[in-house]
Amino acid sequence: MVLNYIWIAFFLIAFVVALCKLIFVGDTAVFTDIINSTFDSAKTGFEISLGLTGVLTLWLGIMKIGEQGGVIQAFARLSAPVFSKLFPEIPRNHPVTGSIFMNISANLLGLDNAATPLGLKTMQQLQELNHEKETASNSMIMFLCINASGLTLIPLTIMMYRAQLGAANPSDIFLPIMLATFSSTLFVVLAICIKQGINIFQRNLLLFFGGMFLFIGGVIFLFNTMEEGVMSLYSTLFANFLLFSIICGFLIAGIRKKINVYDVFIEGAKEGFHTAVTIIPYLVAILVGIAVFRASGAMEFLIEGIRYGVASIGINTDFVEGLPTILMKPLSGSGARGMMIDAMKEYGADSFVGRLVSVVQGSTDTTLYVVALYYGSVCVRNTRYTVSYSLAADLVGAIVAIAMTYLFFS
Repeated sequence: MVLNYIWIAFFLIAFVVALCKLIFVGDTAVFTDIINSTFDSAKTGFEISLGLTGVLTLWLGIMKIGEQGGVIQAFARLSAPVFSKLFPEIPRNHPVTGSIFMNISANLLGLDNAATPLGLKTMQQLQELNHEKETASNSMIMFLCINASGLTLIPLTIMMYRAQLGAANPSDIFLPIMLATFSSTLFVVLAICIKQGINIFQRNLLLFFGGMFLFIGGVIFLFNTMEEGVMSLYSTLFANFLLFSIICGFLIAGIRKKINVYDVFIEGAKEGFHTAVTIIPYLVAILVGIAVFRASGAMEFLIEGIRYGVASIGINTDFVEGLPTILMKPLSGSGARGMMIDAMKEYGADSFVGRLVSVVQGSTDTTLYVVALYYGSVCVRNTRYTVSYSLAADLVGAIVAIAMTYLFFS
């Protein structure tokens, strides 16, 4: 329902802003820009789905081998002590628990190509347990909000962009990003636990959260002891080694179970093609709404309004130049990335704004894209409170990102 209101608001606000620009500024090209943006974004939505087809086909085929080889069930047993508390609706040791574990692990390591197919597979398994097929279950909401919070340990892509744009130390945003993204994830998990009546003071959950703090602290310590080039080399090597090890491990497990791994792979791969086709209308819808909002000039109008309001009460306005990236991040990953690069080009990669947009880019994921992609894959229409809680996590991530940038770089 929230997504429905947001989508309608994109078009209505865009129309009002564009009409004002036509009447008061004489911008005769504004409606042409809006219509062109709808065609471009519709094409982009299709191309994204088409691009996902190969990756989905590969990983859902591998996942099918893992299921029949017993690996997913092993992951389910490993993660059951914690996930049985966060996802009480899921039967104990159900295979979906293993899929959740693999998806979250892939996200932590920044393995986007693997995380998305694993996430879509998880949503399909959760849908099988869902009694109301068009309404998101509690487990779906918890899983999706964790994904939307975007917890990633090592933001290699952002550091790569900073290096290309001349940053003296591209990895200096690592610790601020870590603190911001962990804050957004912790917030949304605790908020949903309270909403769903989950006792957060259970022993296993307390140990899990405490372990997360210790693990992240250890990663930060390890990072600070390495030179930039060495850290980037080892983290990339580890990620690729892990991915290929998973593939080989699943194949070996399938051979031990004496299954025809090739036929099983083909069976799972067919699901990948079907899923890619299913999500096309959902992606096109949300991307067109976002494009219309941007093309109308509503984004610039909103930012200038915030700048005026902040300045009028005497607050430092340095962060305002990073607002385009902050506001775009929940709407469009590629849009936020483009704005981040533009800001670093204009102000410098090592400027306050350049570092701020880098931290913001790594603090959360693209909420509306994730919602449209994951729920669209299983045809869930009523997302309940998913969007509102995910956007609240985005807000927390953005606030902490701004605070950390002031703390570390002002």
